Amino acid sequence: MADTMEGLKRTNYCGETTKNDINKEVVVCGWVQKIRDKGMLVFVDLRDRTGIVQLAFDDETETTLREKAQSVRSEFVIMAKGIVRERESKNTELANGDIEVYVNELRILAKAATPPFEITDTTNVKEELRLKYRYLDLRRREMQDAIIMRHKIVKCARDYYDLEHFIEIETPTLIKSTPEGARDYLVPSRVQPGKFFALPQSPQLYKQLLMLSGYDRYMQVARCYRDEDLRADRQPEFTQIDLEMSFVDENDVMTINEGFLKRVFKEILNKDIETPFKRIPYKEAMEKYGSDKPDTRFDLQIHDLSEILKNTEFKVFNSAIAEGGSVRAIVAKNAVSTLTRKEIDKLVDFVKTYRAKGLAYTRFTEENVASSYEKFLSEEETNAIRAEMGAETGDVILIVADSKNQVVFDSLGALRNHLAEKLNLIEPDTFDLLWVTEFPLFEYDEEENRYVAKHHPFTSPMLCDFENITTDPANCRARAYDIVMNGYEIGGGSIRINDLEMQEKMFKALGFTEEQAHERFGFLLDAFKYGAPPHGGMAFGLDRLVMLLLQKRNIKEVIAFPKVQNSSELMTACPSEVEQKNLDELSIAINIHEE
Repeated sequence: MADTMEGLKRTNYCGETTKNDINKEVVVCGWVQKIRDKGMLVFVDLRDRTGIVQLAFDDETETTLREKAQSVRSEFVIMAKGIVRERESKNTELANGDIEVYVNELRILAKAATPPFEITDTTNVKEELRLKYRYLDLRRREMQDAIIMRHKIVKCARDYYDLEHFIEIETPTLIKSTPEGARDYLVPSRVQPGKFFALPQSPQLYKQLLMLSGYDRYMQVARCYRDEDLRADRQPEFTQIDLEMSFVDENDVMTINEGFLKRVFKEILNKDIETPFKRIPYKEAMEKYGSDKPDTRFDLQIHDLSEILKNTEFKVFNSAIAEGGSVRAIVAKNAVSTLTRKEIDKLVDFVKTYRAKGLAYTRFTEENVASSYEKFLSEEETNAIRAEMGAETGDVILIVADSKNQVVFDSLGALRNHLAEKLNLIEPDTFDLLWVTEFPLFEYDEEENRYVAKHHPFTSPMLCDFENITTDPANCRARAYDIVMNGYEIGGGSIRINDLEMQEKMFKALGFTEEQAHERFGFLLDAFKYGAPPHGGMAFGLDRLVMLLLQKRNIKEVIAFPKVQNSSELMTACPSEVEQKNLDELSIAINIHEE
């Protein structure tokens, strides 16, 4: 039977026991990291979330106590009382490696089986195993640092926004399904058979209604859900630091949230970041970087060659331009030795995953110029391209042409990021923060054969574009803004529509009938009748922010209990089937469609 804690209380955390405690009696508890049994000398490394402290037993230790220490194994849960003393053999790898606890009482609170992997930061096991035994994985220092950083950022957010007069208000997590955007997770109602709640993709409508309710400044650490495919920086359930403000414009929202990030960087990383952040209109971001979340820590800007090649006889380039697309290029400086012909073939396959049909190139070596396209161009066109790209010996020009500009942007945007890593163009430990503004209000959905909202249907158009939202939706811009760090969107928002006529016109532009608009959003339209202040806001993705601050490559590394690619959780094996009686209570019949 395990020992109990009766009569003992922890006085110190392991990692916080230091030289200041020498000659003091302390009580520490935690998990056994390692035991070193040298016969009459026994040392136990005891670990808790603050770090490790060494427990010592020697030839003057009572025999039964020393034998008890010799019986412990890795991951046993123990409690020890003793005197802090200076170590004879110091460990410079530990913050408190100059002291130890000379134990006079030891209690084994729980024994442990041999874990399926070693609980150290050097553990190299498959992710599936780590996630199946996530409660063990979370004992590792690396994982604990991530979870503790999340806590610190949330605390920083609450403290900062409180000082800026925000009120934290909880919004419902069982809400009305409003299918416009990503898929909702649906929750069946037992008491209203055949009807469903949805889990919120964001608190969007509720926080707007709070502005109508006069709360002026709202914030919430909000749990959100989207039934969508997973990526390295995306999970089906995630956490937002969610905000809304009344009587503001874009500058107000951006300024106050730059202040939050400035405080986070100082408090969490002890880094001073410069504000205001640079701002790039969406059109410029796409044309220069091929992405609405550009990484500007390196150059590799995209150049438009369409004007140079508009009259070319080379069909690949000519047809792309004639059909409304473009020919664009990047130049990799001093990269000819790395981007061999074989490597360029790999890049061709890379851009094809972004729907590009191919990748044209010119390599400028010391000996010659090797090109896949120059022989098809006139000398004037060739020289004009070289001049536009500023190409010199040692450089490589890479060109994508397509009848759809989005394909050109997607492929070159991804290629420049890929090359930045391959060519080591990014300075380590750098953080690049910027705003992307003036997004399109709409984007065309080919599956639904209509325009849909680029962000959501409540985003205000730029005032100069308002009259055109039903007649020229393709060219309407939104009062929307995303904040980007190192090529990842870490937050986004907009100024909202606060006028009933404008909101109704927006729904009409999205193809809603008046009846459909009122059936889905009647509560919001009714609310607008009673005085809605100008308002706007945004939300930060907490998980992604922590991932980037810790310079991790996968968001699962900063979430306590994440999902895997098929949205399941390996530890508890969910989602799972439920008993038929539960389905009957919910009036649900299962009809599985085989794909």
